[in-house]
Amino acid sequence: MSAELETCILEEAAGAFATDGGIVSCERYGSGHINDTFKLVCGRPYILQRMNDDIFKDPVSLMKNIEGVTTFLRQEVIKHGGDPDRETLNLVKTRDGGTFYIDSAGNYWRMYLFIGGATCYNLVEKPEDFYQSGKAFGHFQRLLSKYPARELTETIPGFHDTPKRFERFKEVVGQDICHRAAGVQEEIRFVMDRGADMGLAMDMLEKGELPLRVTHNDTKLNNIMIDDQSGEAICIIDLDTVMPGLSIFDFGDSIRFGANTAEEDETDLSKVSLSLPLFEIYTKGFLEGCAGSLTGKEIRMLPQGARLMTLECGMRFLTDYLEGDTYFKIAREQHNLDRCRTQFGLVEDMEKKWMEMERIVDSFCG
Repeated sequence: MSAELETCILEEAAGAFATDGGIVSCERYGSGHINDTFKLVCGRPYILQRMNDDIFKDPVSLMKNIEGVTTFLRQEVIKHGGDPDRETLNLVKTRDGGTFYIDSAGNYWRMYLFIGGATCYNLVEKPEDFYQSGKAFGHFQRLLSKYPARELTETIPGFHDTPKRFERFKEVVGQDICHRAAGVQEEIRFVMDRGADMGLAMDMLEKGELPLRVTHNDTKLNNIMIDDQSGEAICIIDLDTVMPGLSIFDFGDSIRFGANTAEEDETDLSKVSLSLPLFEIYTKGFLEGCAGSLTGKEIRMLPQGARLMTLECGMRFLTDYLEGDTYFKIAREQHNLDRCRTQFGLVEDMEKKWMEMERIVDSFCG
C-alpha cells in the first residue's frame, strides 16, 4: 500500500469513530507484529488499530468478545474502587454506535482510549517486573471469575487443545512430507514418551474438575501496562486471544516464556533451565492477584500447566518443522527445530525440579 493511499485509509478510519475532535496527529505506535497500531490525537489521544483478519478469521465475533469482556471489566474495576479509564481497555464507538469499522478497502478497524503515563516492556529487566506480570494476570482472572466464559467465541479454535495438537503431530510424523522425520527421531520420541500426559488438563475440564475460565492466552510481559510512577501493573492489553480456557494455561505460558533462563531459540541447551526464583516470584504475584478466586485443584495443577504449555509449544514447533516451516516465521534453517529443542530442554528441567515446583506452590496455599 502506498503512503498516500495509507494516509487516505487512515483518515477514513479515524473519521468513522466518535472522537473528541479532528485529527491533530497520527503515528505508528508500539511493537506488535499482528495488528497495525497507531496513536491518534483528536482532542485527546486514542489507539487506532487495523485488525489482522488473515490471522483472526472472524473479526466480528472477536470484537463481540472484547466488547463483552471490557464492559464487564469496567464494571468490576468501578466496583473495586479502581480507575476504569486506566485499569481496562475502553472501546470507542463508531459514529453509528458500532464497536468496529470496515473501511472502503475491506479492512477492520477498532479504537480504544489511550492510557497515558504507563509503558509496556518487552523484556523482564528485574524480578519485580515478573512479579507485577503475575499479579496482573492473576487479577485479570479474579475480575473475570464470574464472567460466563462459554459465551465467548474461540478466536483461534482449539488453541490449547493439547490432545488434538498431539493427534495432528502424529499425522504429520506419519506423512513426513518434507522427509525430515529421520533426522529428529530423538525429538519425536520425546513427544511420544509423554503422549499419556497430553490429555491431563482437558480430561479434568471435561470431568468438571477444572472450571472453564476466561483466559488471555498471550500472557507475556509486553501485554501489561505498567504505571510509570508507581511501577505497578495497571492494565492487561491485547485481548484478541481472549477465549474460554483454563487458568493453568495462562499461568503456564507465562512460566514457559518468562522463567526460562535462555532465549526461546537458544542453540546451546546447557543454558536452558527453569529459574526457580522466577517461578516462585511469578507464582506469588499470580496467586495474590487471583485473591482466592481459583479452586484448590486449579492451584495444585499450576506446575502441570507450566509443563503442559511448554510441552505443547515444543510440539507445535516440531510439527511446523516437519511440515516445512509454514506457520512460525523463521530467521534461519532449523529455527523451529532449535525452538523445539529449547522447549523440550525446559520440560526436562521442570521434570527434574518437579517436587520443588510443587513445594513452592504449596507454600502460598497455607
